[in-house]
Amino acid sequence: MEQTIHRFVILGIVLALVGTAACSQKRKPLVPLLLDGEVRPHATVLTEQGTQAFQTQQYEEAKHYFEEAVAAAPQSGQAHYNYALALNALGNAEVARQHFLEAADLAPGDKVIWDSPALSPYGNPENKNKAKLKPYSPRRSSFGTGTPGGY
Repeated sequence: MEQTIHRFVILGIVLALVGTAACSQKRKPLVPLLLDGEVRPHATVLTEQGTQAFQTQQYEEAKHYFEEAVAAAPQSGQAHYNYALALNALGNAEVARQHFLEAADLAPGDKVIWDSPALSPYGNPENKNKAKLKPYSPRRSSFGTGTPGGY
């Protein structure tokens, strides 16, 4: 009996350690994206400069470059995403939110943008102006028929 309890304690400790190790995996760092599609070469150069500034934590400079890249390639989801990353790093969450959502709208198939931890706190862009919907549950009739609406 005592040996069985001892085994359960050891098993519990091992499971706790394995669970802690699995949960402590670090998220990938957020990095600016390369621009996809046909964009002006100037937008690509601005993105490269912004990426260098972002990676050295010069977020104000990165914001400037990414803002210019958005102006040069306004239909690029990646450009909006990069600009949002810099805004977010500077603490401008509301404007960053708008550009994260714009990025998601412009790049519907870009898994990096849609799965980004930077975007996930902002929710589904299609529901951004809607109240949270409650799941439908039919009401029971007070007449005891057991059918919704009492019919």
